[in-house]
Amino acid sequence: MAQAEGLDKLLSEHPFFRDMDTKVRGIVAGCAKNEVFEAGQYVFNEGGQADKFYILRHGSIAIEVDVPSREPLILETVNDGEIFGWSWIVPPYRRTFDARTLELCRIVSLDAKCLRGKMEKDHSLGYEFYKRFIPVMAERLGAARLQLLDLYGNPRA
Repeated sequence: MAQAEGLDKLLSEHPFFRDMDTKVRGIVAGCAKNEVFEAGQYVFNEGGQADKFYILRHGSIAIEVDVPSREPLILETVNDGEIFGWSWIVPPYRRTFDARTLELCRIVSLDAKCLRGKMEKDHSLGYEFYKRFIPVMAERLGAARLQLLDLYGNPRA
């Protein structure tokens, strides 16, 4: 129980969860755990099952897409305090990008199956997550669009 209490405190201090009801945040903390990834490790891969989402506590992570015959294209770099891994909230719950650590990373992972089950029972919890994740999703898709424009931009320019 000590870890859940520590994670509840950590969530209460994070902007994404700060104004969330204390009881609801406690439910969320029950689905959370700490993880550590070494530099160069993949947190997840495109097409994989989206069974978690993440808060990056320390480090940096490249959100990237595989480009045939080229190095992976980094769409965005996630830094300390940022949320990543939004595919957990959209059926069929498959990853749309790769996430690779650029250095040692300390991460809080939140079990998506646990949260989806709780959201199914309490739709107000689902609403809390959707209203918080829509801006994250829009930011990631906007970054992907800009990188693709840069990569495949107008050849007449």
